[in-house]
Amino acid sequence: MFGAEAMEQGNCTLFRGQDKPHCCKKEPVIIDLMPGAPYNMQSANCCKGGVLTSLTQDVTKHVASFQMNYMKSSTSISETWNVTCTYSPFLTSYTPKCCVSFSAFYHSDIVPCPLCSCNCQGQPRADCIDSYKTSVLKLPQANDAEPVVRCSHHMCPIRVHWHVKQSYREYWRVKITITNLNIIKNYSQWNLVVLHPNLRNLTQVFSFNYQPLPTYGNFNDTGIFWGLKYYNDLLLAHGEDGNVQTELLLNKDQGEFTFKEGWTFPRKISFNGDECVMPSPDHYPRLPNSSHIATKSHLLCLFLMLLLTILFL
Repeated sequence: MFGAEAMEQGNCTLFRGQDKPHCCKKEPVIIDLMPGAPYNMQSANCCKGGVLTSLTQDVTKHVASFQMNYMKSSTSISETWNVTCTYSPFLTSYTPKCCVSFSAFYHSDIVPCPLCSCNCQGQPRADCIDSYKTSVLKLPQANDAEPVVRCSHHMCPIRVHWHVKQSYREYWRVKITITNLNIIKNYSQWNLVVLHPNLRNLTQVFSFNYQPLPTYGNFNDTGIFWGLKYYNDLLLAHGEDGNVQTELLLNKDQGEFTFKEGWTFPRKISFNGDECVMPSPDHYPRLPNSSHIATKSHLLCLFLMLLLTILFL
């Protein structure tokens, strides 16, 4: 085996001699080596430490490979065999890993992540910490350890907040904040994939990298965001600096743009390839209703009339 290693050797008693195989299990679990592995254990494009970027972010780090030599205990028996490599978020994690919250300048309330988005407090495998003062030395430090998150109603290690910040005559502005609520893990070379119908009119992105991801034809409603190298490509563990932020400036397409019915909010968001739990569309921040606007205008007119009356007395 070169460039990776098996988790367990298994039963190799059928092989005689001092040189035992690397692994004798019928269904071995193979894991990647770290970048600093000895040269005689490496193979081409190996040793990424289990961390891969997207092809868009870094073409040199989006793939990992290893070499495995295969043999039977008896040379008189031939065997064909197949290898299938797959990735499934349902196998890597039985629960979601992120959630989304919303807010807007025209609405006073914040729509939080849905209750129990990733887990519920008190449930199995739902460890959380309710104090900033807990010593990290007492927490598991392995990179593949289960997330230990800050106690919350959603229990997610990652929260993405989408805020409709401002409206101009021809443009509107959005602020995106990604918060790391995992007490023990930093996210290096993270990425965020967003589905929104107005991304085709994205004018400027501040402090993040961005690349459109056309899903069919020339229709562009999906894009990938990731951090700037040496600036915010590392999302630090929970704490004062445990978040990254950006703002987007988008052109208003008069044929479809509206603040009504939650149109300004994304349809889908994924963090590091895992789809985030979204609030229900029924809870999206909405424009004040017409009667409320009329009441405020009426009160403003009465105030101005009263002010003018006082001035002319």
